[in-house]
Amino acid sequence: MTDESPARARTSRMQAILAPWRRPSRLTGLAAGTAGALLVAGVLIGLAFSADRQEAERRTSGRSQVIATSFGKIEFAVAGDGPALLMIHGTGGGYDQALTFTAALRRDGHSVIAPSRFGYLRSDFPDDASSERQADALAELLDRLGIERIPVAGGSAGALSALQFALRHPTRCSALVLVVPAANVSGSDPVKMTRLQEFFVRQMAASDLLFWIGLKVRREAMIKTLLATEPALVRNASDDERRRVDRILEEILPVSLRTRGMLNDAKLAGHPAAVDFTKITVPTLVISVEDDRFGTAATARDIAAAVPGSRLLIYPSGGHVWVGHDQDVWSEVAHFLQEPGVVASRTR
Repeated sequence: MTDESPARARTSRMQAILAPWRRPSRLTGLAAGTAGALLVAGVLIGLAFSADRQEAERRTSGRSQVIATSFGKIEFAVAGDGPALLMIHGTGGGYDQALTFTAALRRDGHSVIAPSRFGYLRSDFPDDASSERQADALAELLDRLGIERIPVAGGSAGALSALQFALRHPTRCSALVLVVPAANVSGSDPVKMTRLQEFFVRQMAASDLLFWIGLKVRREAMIKTLLATEPALVRNASDDERRRVDRILEEILPVSLRTRGMLNDAKLAGHPAAVDFTKITVPTLVISVEDDRFGTAATARDIAAAVPGSRLLIYPSGGHVWVGHDQDVWSEVAHFLQEPGVVASRTR
């Protein structure tokens, strides 16, 4: 009997190790089946995500324009017929969110100028992205559009820019409307999150894939967190209202085109600029909802108490996206804009 060479010995040992894996077994069959299923699932998920993201990109393209300003590029859209309103969107938005917010107003015979704020969609993000500078950029946009004076509305975090516009450009602002104003006038951020919650929100705000997965598997949690609205309100709402809320949430995708703006909004909410509301002289309407999880009802009361002659309207329920009150909200805005003393938009 001859001694086995080292190479042959290593080969024999390797064959012995691999032998069980070469023989069909229930365990290896199960493993192979699981791996195959995971592979197929991964491919299907990837295809579904890619299709939804492409649809989101198509949805945001072709409806807006971009102009060059001293603040960089500013994106905006104009929609509807009738007296114009400058509508400033909230966190997670862009011109598209502003148009979604004001759909009922446009049906009521108004047109809307909807800019994308700094860091949203195709608008640039300048070194100074404060609410004051955003207001100045909007004034320059109106210059380019030949508009001398116009009513201005701010929804959610857009209220900060709307307030600054009324203060810094009072001759250009004929009326001020604040809807669920996330303006943090008290100096204390009303949105309270744990560090873990903040981490996940920031990760999701930077990733289209993570945001998309959240839409598919944690939609109600996203309604509660991102839209600051109790999911039960949406479940029990009319079909039209459920579709409206779904659209607001789904339009955040692609979130990667809104990340810089969203992070800037979070920064501004935590470190608000001082606002002297007593210097706002235009007719002002402030609207909020009592159970808004962002606490905008308290903010609305503070603003209305400080702005001379302002009007306050607070609904008892509906969350941050005023579920069940969309038609009422914009009917109130339409009536307000038609009242004596409220000057309609005027071109140069």
